[in-house]
Amino acid sequence: MTVYAEATRALTPQGVLRASINLGNPILAGVDAQGAPQGVSVDLARGFAQRLGVELELVVFDAAGKSVEAVRAEQADIGFFAIDPLRGEGISFTAPYVLIEGSYLVRADSPLQSNDEVDQHGRTVTVGKGSAYDLFLTRELKQASIERAPTSPAVVDTFVAQGHDVAAGVKQQLEADAQRIAGLRLLPGRFMVIQQAMGTPKSRGTAAQVALAQFVEDMKASGFVADALARHGIHGASVAPAQTLSN
Repeated sequence: MTVYAEATRALTPQGVLRASINLGNPILAGVDAQGAPQGVSVDLARGFAQRLGVELELVVFDAAGKSVEAVRAEQADIGFFAIDPLRGEGISFTAPYVLIEGSYLVRADSPLQSNDEVDQHGRTVTVGKGSAYDLFLTRELKQASIERAPTSPAVVDTFVAQGHDVAAGVKQQLEADAQRIAGLRLLPGRFMVIQQAMGTPKSRGTAAQVALAQFVEDMKASGFVADALARHGIHGASVAPAQTLSN
């Protein structure tokens, strides 16, 4: 348990474990009837605080980019993010604990029938600002243009209001929006798979990184992550494969 004693000192400079929670991704977190944060990431944050033997403080944001910046600026000690090269600057990631599908949504009368038809000149894709989909599509789309909604939950409303061609985001969120707003449909399949991981500032050192990485592997292996997905009624994600940790 030596590594955890050292990790606790590194991860709790304020005397509590501050966890950055992104409410912009419904697969990871949301709020209950009383407005309190709940979800897979909240359960994992509580579990890690218990392992370290410290109190937990949730630092809640409405968008992924804000959540990332909080950890990068050390306003939070851990966070829950999609693994991305840009986000890796200043943050150490664990292996993924959950895999999430990214999908495209269009109007029912759109000529688009497949994902590979999206990247064409003159088409506009709506994404959540700073989301994993924004980062990925900014690199990958060569001809289509990107317009950014303030948050991922606002993508479809922005897409409809602005008359854009495609909305991109978490498959589950898009499915819910398609049920909420008539005349929309998802393109079949997925355009990417998001690897959701935990992360901590690189400045916290090796012991913190090792402890967090081991925690994630333990939670996958024990069934904790699978149980949390089921408990919160999440159907748009799967538990990531185990990863062997180096000594």
